[in-house]
Amino acid sequence: MSAATAATVTAPAYPSSRTQAPPGPTVTDPALVRRAVKAAALGNAMEWFDFGVYSYIAVTLGKVFFPSGDPTAQLLSTFGAFAAAFLVRPLGGVVFGPLGDRVGRQKVLAVTMIMMAAGTFAIGLIPSYAAIGVWAPVLLLVARLVQGFSTGGEYAGAATFIAEYAPDKRRGFLGSWLEFGTLAGYIGGAGLVTLMTALLSDGDLMSWGWRIPFLVAGPMGLVGLYLRMRLEETPAFAAQLAESEAARPRVPLREMVAGQWRALLLCVGLVLVFNVTDYMLLSYMPSYLTSELAYDETHGLLVVLAVMALMMVVQPFAGALTDRVGRRPVIAAGCAGFLLLSVPALLLIRDGSLWAVGLGMAALGLLLVCFTASMPAALPALFPTRVRYGSLSIGFNVSVSLFGGTTPLVVTALIGATGDMMMPAYYMMAAALIGGTATWYLTESAGRPLPGSPPSLTHR
Repeated sequence: MSAATAATVTAPAYPSSRTQAPPGPTVTDPALVRRAVKAAALGNAMEWFDFGVYSYIAVTLGKVFFPSGDPTAQLLSTFGAFAAAFLVRPLGGVVFGPLGDRVGRQKVLAVTMIMMAAGTFAIGLIPSYAAIGVWAPVLLLVARLVQGFSTGGEYAGAATFIAEYAPDKRRGFLGSWLEFGTLAGYIGGAGLVTLMTALLSDGDLMSWGWRIPFLVAGPMGLVGLYLRMRLEETPAFAAQLAESEAARPRVPLREMVAGQWRALLLCVGLVLVFNVTDYMLLSYMPSYLTSELAYDETHGLLVVLAVMALMMVVQPFAGALTDRVGRRPVIAAGCAGFLLLSVPALLLIRDGSLWAVGLGMAALGLLLVCFTASMPAALPALFPTRVRYGSLSIGFNVSVSLFGGTTPLVVTALIGATGDMMMPAYYMMAAALIGGTATWYLTESAGRPLPGSPPSLTHR
């Protein structure tokens, strides 16, 4: 990091060209806002590139790392390793979140980028079970734990970073690009797996082809790290630092939790519906189509890719809509949609014909946009600047670990135990009920300053 950038983090005042100390408004340069959005979104794309690859190649990974005569057992073992990373996410949130509130958002986001890229790259180097036996799944688990620990500070930090840079009247639109990065990462990872599945034989895919998507993470991580290291600290954090005229005091973990208990409960409920539906559609459905419905693997991947491309097109417009009509109405519409349409959509998907699968998946994808376009702006607005990164990291990762990341594993197990192929729909409906309840108690934040921060404007 350059000396100039470092000075903005430690100096008692922020440069006059960027912001004024409270109570005056924060005025940001649109060019700097765009750079902040790009850097944050690329990091999220990096995270979800890995998740997309892992989900779409889960059947192959099961054969490489978990030899068994039962395909369901292999898939469960693979999703078990996938879910294990989510168990350490709260620990990563507890470490990186408070650190981001103390030393700055930019520094912590640079560290999480390095760890994410290293963990993903390492998976591509692990020998197979046939080569080293039980050490293969053990090393896979270790790499997944490194990824999970680093992502514990990634989403909350990236959402906080964009929210604190964005002007109040455009926070929804600019925040929506964070999830645009998520979709781009998924499409990049899933597209690469789809291409490999189409071009490589099963033998080549099993022996070496599966490694390629994970090894791509190395160069991607270096690019993301470069972009993040060039950024300055957010105006909101710098303004608070200027007020203290010294290094930020350490905020007790108890204050981040007990002092924000109501906001944390709302955060957990909102993130639950957001992530259960997200992981159901983008992580679980490809394997559901292949392993549970015996759908052609390549066609199933292409359908999901097309749905994600549709979501990318709609995403910025939906984000801008939340700035005009508010976050609450858009989130509520998504919850109502999943309550009413989950069963019909899954029945269409189970029909098996290409048009029916595409229509059912598209309906779920457009409903999911209600959350992807709203949450990056709504969640940071739950907490004041002093504890925003830490409290959001804790609430977000607890909810993701308990409900979101375990979705593929739990639904696969429920189908195996009950034989009911409609379990994915029932699971999404239950999540929508909880999310709708949280939305009822949510205070509208569109067009308003973040708690603990002055109004935010941009230069014209």
